[in-house]
Amino acid sequence: MQRELIKIEDTTANPAPLGLIGFGMTTILLNLHNAGVFELNAMIIAMGMLMGGVGQVFVGLMEWKKGNTFGTTAFGAYGFFWISLVAIWLMPKMGLATAPDAFSMGFYLSLWALFTLAMFICTLKMNKITAFVFGSLLVLFILLALADFTGIKIIKTIAGIEGIICGLAATYASVAAVINDVYGKNICKV
Repeated sequence: MQRELIKIEDTTANPAPLGLIGFGMTTILLNLHNAGVFELNAMIIAMGMLMGGVGQVFVGLMEWKKGNTFGTTAFGAYGFFWISLVAIWLMPKMGLATAPDAFSMGFYLSLWALFTLAMFICTLKMNKITAFVFGSLLVLFILLALADFTGIKIIKTIAGIEGIICGLAATYASVAAVINDVYGKNICKV
């Protein structure tokens, strides 16, 4: 007896724009701080924990459900990046751990640069805006690691400006995807 296969069409929404806006807005806020516009405060911490962290982890799970390995890995990993960064800021204040010095943070950021390099290589087969987001994120992690390793303040300021550009690109990618979906055609170039 031969079984008949039934194909079920995926009609769920694209979760990527939600992850991109969480990443984009959080990245902009943190890098306004890195550029020297304002101090690290509860606004950045809350955005990092919730939109950058929890939000992206949820999107990673939604991408898993859709069978998208790249989306699952990217949104899941960077969501946990934000959660771990917030933990690094808060745990010492809560008496749960010693605050890392700049040199050790350089290694933390270098590991994220290495991961981002691998993800960037994957984006070379994708659209230009995704490649730009990951390419600029790679440069951001390298600059932030260099700033921590060397203690040269201007490098962190440059990283902040570059990070704002990265965040704006991710925000554009999010909004473009939503606009293109709503209008059913490619109005915004990606």
